[in-house]
Amino acid sequence: MKRDFRIAPSLLSADFARLGDEVRAVIGAGADLLHFDVMDNHYVPNLTIGPLVCEAIRPHSTIPIDVHLMVKPVDRIVPDFAAAGASIISFHPEASEHVDRTIGLIHDSGCRAGLVFNPATPLDWLMHVIDSLDLVLVMSVNPGFGGQSFIPHALEKLKAARRLVDAARERTGREILLEVDGGVKIDNIAAIAAAGADTFVAGSAIFGSADYRATIAAMRARIAAAQPAA
Repeated sequence: MKRDFRIAPSLLSADFARLGDEVRAVIGAGADLLHFDVMDNHYVPNLTIGPLVCEAIRPHSTIPIDVHLMVKPVDRIVPDFAAAGASIISFHPEASEHVDRTIGLIHDSGCRAGLVFNPATPLDWLMHVIDSLDLVLVMSVNPGFGGQSFIPHALEKLKAARRLVDAARERTGREILLEVDGGVKIDNIAAIAAAGADTFVAGSAIFGSADYRATIAAMRARIAAAQPAA
């Protein structure tokens, strides 16, 4: 099955003093999604940004905003992010009392829904809800901070998730993105794509580079080179 590949720069690594400029810059450099990390210093040990910032960057964005909620509880904040301009809202199953209900709430709010798996969280939840999902996000670092190193075991998890996603797409005909987040760089993105990911969150690898366009282009080139010939 042919896959389309998407690069999603993580705004967590952007220069927050000039966030609108950074958003326009990565979009101009070829980004497909904007990844927006929300942390509450409760579910994860960090505090980042909320709906007001999402609303502020929305006028600067011509691509979907991919909101990753690392918060507990989840349901209270979902409608706020939908109203602020999110296109995709993803959450962690451990942070919801009723995972299926939260997925329904995201859809009812007009957004696509994603479920996020920490390095030690099993994929078992997908057995029950994958037919309702639009995105599966495999964390390749423990969530909370940017700039961490890729956890190699995530490659095996991505392979397992790819099989589940492909089976669901065959069964339902629905598009389900398989996203990876954490330590994604030019030198490992080919192996990550080969393991099954089609959507790549990259923070410091892009925003820490001198040329966003060249970095995103290099990532796409490595992904293309790793694909089997048609």
